[in-house]
Amino acid sequence: MGELVEVIPGMIATQHSGTGKANQYFLRGFNLDHGTDFLATFEGMPINLPTHGHGQGYLDLNFIIPEIVETVEYQKGPYDSRVGDFSSAGATQFNIYDRLDENFIQGTIGSGNYYRVVTGNSFELSEGDFLIATEGQFSDGPWIMDDDLEKYNSIINYTRDHGVFQSQFIGTAYYSKWKSTDQIPRRAVTTGLINDRGNLDDDLGGNTTRLSFLGKLDSDNIKTLLYAQHYDFDLFSNFTYFLNDPINGDEFEQVDNRNIFGGQMSYENEVYLNDTTVIWSIGATIRYDNITNVGLYKTRSRFRLDTVREDSVNELALGSFADLEFLLHEKLRVSTGLRVDRYNYSVDAFRNVNSGKGHAAILSPKFSAAYKIINEAEIYVNYGHGFHSNDVRGAAIKIDLASGDPVQSVPLFARSKGAEIGVRFEPTENLNVTFAGFWLDLQSELVFVGDAGTTEINDGSRRYGLEFSSFWQPFDWLALDVTAATTDAKFNLADDNHIPGSVGAVFGAGATLNFQNGVTGSLRIRHLGNAPLIEDNSVRSNPTTLVNFGLAYEFSSYTIDLDVFNVLNSKSNDVSYFYESKLENESLPVNDMHFHPVEPFTVRLGFRVQY
Repeated sequence: MGELVEVIPGMIATQHSGTGKANQYFLRGFNLDHGTDFLATFEGMPINLPTHGHGQGYLDLNFIIPEIVETVEYQKGPYDSRVGDFSSAGATQFNIYDRLDENFIQGTIGSGNYYRVVTGNSFELSEGDFLIATEGQFSDGPWIMDDDLEKYNSIINYTRDHGVFQSQFIGTAYYSKWKSTDQIPRRAVTTGLINDRGNLDDDLGGNTTRLSFLGKLDSDNIKTLLYAQHYDFDLFSNFTYFLNDPINGDEFEQVDNRNIFGGQMSYENEVYLNDTTVIWSIGATIRYDNITNVGLYKTRSRFRLDTVREDSVNELALGSFADLEFLLHEKLRVSTGLRVDRYNYSVDAFRNVNSGKGHAAILSPKFSAAYKIINEAEIYVNYGHGFHSNDVRGAAIKIDLASGDPVQSVPLFARSKGAEIGVRFEPTENLNVTFAGFWLDLQSELVFVGDAGTTEINDGSRRYGLEFSSFWQPFDWLALDVTAATTDAKFNLADDNHIPGSVGAVFGAGATLNFQNGVTGSLRIRHLGNAPLIEDNSVRSNPTTLVNFGLAYEFSSYTIDLDVFNVLNSKSNDVSYFYESKLENESLPVNDMHFHPVEPFTVRLGFRVQY
């Protein structure tokens, strides 16, 4: 599912752990580490999870079935007043079909004991459209230790047009469990202790459950949404092996159990002032996270030895926005907006000294303008303030759990502000080109480190970048697309100011061929550039380039498809880190590169029946 976000120009999704876990995302010089500065919604319902046991803004898209996604909307930068928390780098929304053109069932088998069955059915029910899709996926992966992935998914969608308004009700149910081959130290491979697909702790892995229900009532002017979610998460990891505990090892468990309730409402209309059309909109959002347990435990062989941190948290997020768009001329449009967010929280900590409650509010102004230079091209500018919230445990913390020393709490919000200027060129309906330059300041890259149960305080940062994207269909049977981006990301420090994990360049290109005889083919290239792994830039990751190929043959009501991933069998890495760890047979810790290789040459064959 992570690859679906790669339709966003300049965005890359990778994986450094088991396939049931959320992806890691790279965009505009951010190593988003599961979603801290990238917002995702499903039919308007937020997916990111604040104050999460594994990482702030944790973004797991695995509950979405790709085959029923109709559109992927996206935007970059903090320029839209309709979105708030986690959207500094960008935001996306996944919308699913109301009704399928054809019902289907598809089975896929592939390398690494990969098996997947997905089915989608839609029909008319009580003057509305009912859609149901289900998915089952099982895989061992290419690793020495089998993933043992089991994934089950189901989505139902009922929509009905009542004349003056439309109603929609969606339910989702998702469960997965897996084992993890996490990143490994380079020295363990070069010394022959393990190979590059091996592991140093065979107890790692986890499971996730996510249930959700949402209801929508929309008219021409008013849109409303109510939702509820239930979420359970349990993950076992070990990144430093025997660094902190030479007897039992450094394995730990992260837990997150919560219920989420929320909704939003917006109103949009237009008025006319002389020759100027003004489109105005207002809206409000509410979200309540009742986190019954967000915990961190020291474990051995998945058995709990000690409670590092265990909290129950209540977090209420209120937001409102107002936006005005002026169509000043057939060639010029200008919009301005303001967003207001207020958060209230309470933390009930296992160690009572770190309990607390509080609140904060933040204003985020926005501005954008676009001018049509010629009929085929327009220039646009955007400016805006945004933010990401910090883990509220970091806002309430008073002592460091490891040392017992007093620590300073962190602000509830980390503000961002940025701007971009770009040109869109569309000379024909078969060709469009976009080129943009941007900058983005983040007030403070403050994060609560779930792996340590404490707060890591970083300086503010600045990012500059250039982006290019194009789509060209020169013939009915051929479509080409190219995206490229380069970003310079630095902390606001005089020395040692490189941001670890901030990738400087990404590139993607693809060709889709339709041979008009039922045969279609695709070829895609994805390049992830190198990145500093420590602040002084003395250690950098290696770039990664992958080539994927697809071929499908459709006849009558059947389709056979073949997908080949990593065609050139690249030995590159999905992710790389540089930090201190200690193996069981070592007397002293070692600073080393830790990496997770890309999956090798992989083949999958699918058969689909439409009816």
